Amino acid sequence: VQLQASGGGLVQPGGSLRLSCVASGISGNLFSIGGMAWYRQAPGKQRELVARISRTSITDYADSVKGRFTLSRDNAKNTVYLQMSSLKPEDTAVYYCYAERIGYWGQGTQVTVSS
Repeated sequence: VQLQASGGGLVQPGGSLRLSCVASGISGNLFSIGGMAWYRQAPGKQRELVARISRTSITDYADSVKGRFTLSRDNAKNTVYLQMSSLKPEDTAVYYCYAERIGYWGQGTQVTVSS
């Protein structure tokens, strides 16, 4: 199983980005993997949970991103999406997708929020 994360970049405060995480090498589709999550790690800080989504699309968010980030999944496309809006400099980090049930990490994508 491989998780390919993409969509990061440099954005100004208040801007938006959409991260994608595509799963490959799985048997069936993304539904079979189960819950998915996005974590982030800022320089000098521990990796933290940003949001998670169950296989039936029940979501949970860190307090710091509630109301700004939206996590969704398209099981047929084997993809999870993290729509990030109203970005703040403190959102700057490397973002990782994670398949919870099987314990696989994606390679990370850098998000930088700066003017």
